[in-house]
Amino acid sequence: MRGASLRNAALNQSILDCMNTFPPLPPFTEETARQKVQAAEAAWNTRIPERVALAYTEDSEWRNRAEFVNGRQAIIDLLRRKWARELDYRLRKELWAFTGNRIAVRFEYEFHDDTGQWYRAYGNENWEFAANGLMQRRFASINDLPIAEAERKFRWERTSNTA
Repeated sequence: MRGASLRNAALNQSILDCMNTFPPLPPFTEETARQKVQAAEAAWNTRIPERVALAYTEDSEWRNRAEFVNGRQAIIDLLRRKWARELDYRLRKELWAFTGNRIAVRFEYEFHDDTGQWYRAYGNENWEFAANGLMQRRFASINDLPIAEAERKFRWERTSNTA
């Protein structure tokens, strides 16, 4: 009986470990680093803060522009504020470099504010991942450039922002 109980406990732990992993896992190859970047781009383009936050550790550390936050709930709160201001947000990410459990990304995105002014934001992110593939640190430097609506590059159909 004790052996069965131990096997059940091990199975339950294995299920929890699978539920708390976010492949691909480090150390990254060029292919798996590109997969990680594409997964992040797809998630961010949903503009669903709760979905995006699942890719980060519970205690993830962020710098986004001049704002520093820790933890999933703070990430969700930051993203809600961000996408309340940055309307019709559309993002592209590009792998810049990788090694071990770290990835550097170049990105640009477009949005407009509530007055209708369009912007293109340019930036770099440095990511560090835990062994389970969840991002534990994200440091983003971002600059905005006002653009005319006619200068927009990202014109694909808007994705739904519902779960």
